[in-house]
Amino acid sequence: MLDCGCREVHRLSIATPQLDTARLFLRPLEMADAAAVQRVFPQWEIVRYLASHIPWPYPADAALTYFRDRALPAIERGIEWHWSIRPKSAPDRLIGMISLMSRPDENRGFWLDPAWQGRGLMTEACEAVTEFWFDVLGYTVLRAPKAAANTPSRRISARGGMRVIAVDERDYVSGRLRTELWEITRDEWLARRR
Repeated sequence: MLDCGCREVHRLSIATPQLDTARLFLRPLEMADAAAVQRVFPQWEIVRYLASHIPWPYPADAALTYFRDRALPAIERGIEWHWSIRPKSAPDRLIGMISLMSRPDENRGFWLDPAWQGRGLMTEACEAVTEFWFDVLGYTVLRAPKAAANTPSRRISARGGMRVIAVDERDYVSGRLRTELWEITRDEWLARRR
């Protein structure tokens, strides 16, 4: 396991803020979002490259259970930060989620409704949360594992300046697949911003 560059000093006191981009509102996750996630999330195009602990077929109460038992308690403990993704053109419409986690080698995850993919929206969301990760939370490295077969997700990481630092295999909803661990350091990210 590689060091995640976690700085424990002050992160517990940092709440999940709303983040705005040119086209998106990233709103802190709340229990009221569970119903929208339950409607949008259970699509094979979304879940197939997610970790195998995601139940499939997706149970009728899975989003509520995830929010209540995992995501919201982790936010309260200051170890995860979760946002709903909403287009500014339709701010009441949840189209995806993006998350930051203080776990070694697994710091960012996301999904987006396939109807909204291919427009650069997730790249925009990733830039906003990566800035929060480095500038506000003070971490020194961001890592994200992903299935090597997940070409769109790999492109998002490459566009964001990340690079592959390790390869192994993991279990996904769709089965055991080759996995790449992508990384960007705070210094690399700051150099890109200049």
